[in-house]
Amino acid sequence: MPDHPAPVPRFARLALLPLLLFVAGCQSAVLDPAGDVALQERNLIYASVGLMLLIIVPVMILTVVFAWRYRKGNKDATYDPHFDHSTSLELVIWSAPLLIIIALGALTWSSTHLLDPFRPLNRISATQPKPKNERPMLVQVVSLDWKWLFIYPELGIATVNELALPVNREVRFDMTSTNMMNTFYAPTLAGMVYTMPGMRSTLHAVLNRPGDYEGMSANYSGAGFSYMRFKLLGVDNAGFDRWVNEVKARGGSLDTANYLKLEKPSEQVPAMFFSSVQPQLFQRIYERCVTPGTPCMSEIMARDAALRGAKPHEMRPVGAPAGRTSIPREKPDGALLKESEEIEPAPHLSKPPQPGAPGSTKPDSPRNRDMSFLLLPTVPGVTGAARG
Repeated sequence: MPDHPAPVPRFARLALLPLLLFVAGCQSAVLDPAGDVALQERNLIYASVGLMLLIIVPVMILTVVFAWRYRKGNKDATYDPHFDHSTSLELVIWSAPLLIIIALGALTWSSTHLLDPFRPLNRISATQPKPKNERPMLVQVVSLDWKWLFIYPELGIATVNELALPVNREVRFDMTSTNMMNTFYAPTLAGMVYTMPGMRSTLHAVLNRPGDYEGMSANYSGAGFSYMRFKLLGVDNAGFDRWVNEVKARGGSLDTANYLKLEKPSEQVPAMFFSSVQPQLFQRIYERCVTPGTPCMSEIMARDAALRGAKPHEMRPVGAPAGRTSIPREKPDGALLKESEEIEPAPHLSKPPQPGAPGSTKPDSPRNRDMSFLLLPTVPGVTGAARG
C-alpha cells in the first residue's frame, strides 16, 4: 500500500471551488440559537421545511421513476394515448398539498401568537418556567446612523455597539429610531424587529447560554449600514454585575449635549460606555424632542386636544413645530350622516347654458362648451366612436 494518498486532480479541485464559495457565505447563527425565542423560531423553520419536503421529495423521486419507467426503450410499460382522468390519482394529487397547507396555516397561526414580540415570555427555556415574581430587565434600544445605543434605565448606564445580558433572565427591549427605519436583529437571541422614528417597538427575549454573539442591522439604511453591528455578550449574574461596574467606572455622561453629538452620522464606531444617563432621554428620543426648545409629540397632542373645542378666534398653533399653520380638527360628518334639515345647499357653480349655441350645425364652435349635451351629425360610413 502507498504511504501517501494519491493527489487530487486539478480539475476536481476546481470543481469544489463553487461549493466552497457557497458554504463561505453561510452562517450558523440562525440554526444555533442561544435563547429560547430563537430556538422556537429555528424549530419553526425545521417544521416548515419538513412539511414542504413531504411534497418536494416524492415529486423529485417520481419524476425520475416515471422518466425511467416510460422511456422509449421499455416495451413492458403500458401506453394508453386515450388516458384523461383518474379519480384516485386526482385525490392524491390534490389532498396531499391541501393537508400540508392546512398544517402550515395552523403552525403559522399558533406561532404568530406564541412568538409575538410584544408578548411577555411564559418560560425561560423548555425545561425552566418563568419565575412568578421576577420582572423582565428593561433595555432601551435606539438605532442611529450608523450605530446602536443601548440604555439600561434601571441601572443608569448606557453603551454603544455593545449589549450585555444575564443568562436565564427575561429581557424587554423598547426600541425606536432617530432618523430612518431600521431593523434590530440578533440571530442567536430572537427574530428581527423594526425600529422607526416617532414609534416604539417591543421585543421580549432571553439568553440561555453564555457566550459572545453578534447583532446587526438587517435593513439597509445608508452608507454605514454594513458596519452597523454590535457585540452581544451573554454572561452569568456575577459576570453581568462585573460588567456593570466596569461601565460605571470607565464611562462618561450621556446628557443632551453628548447625545446630540452621538446622533450625528458616523461609521465603524467602536464600543462606547456611559456611566450615567439623563433621565427620560429615551422618551425624548422617541417623542423627537431632544433638541432644546423642540416640543414633544405628547405635548403637541395634548395642546391640540385642549384646543379642539375652542372658538375659531382662539384656535392658534400654540407650541406647534415650525411649518404648522393650523390646529387639526375632527373630520366633519358627511352629508349622508346628517339629517335633511342640517344640509346646507351649496351654490351651483356650473356655467349656465347660453342661448343661441350653434350645436350640431357648427360642431367646432367654442360656444358649444356651454351646452351639457352635444349631438354630432350623422356621417355615412363613420361610427359614433370614430366621430367622438
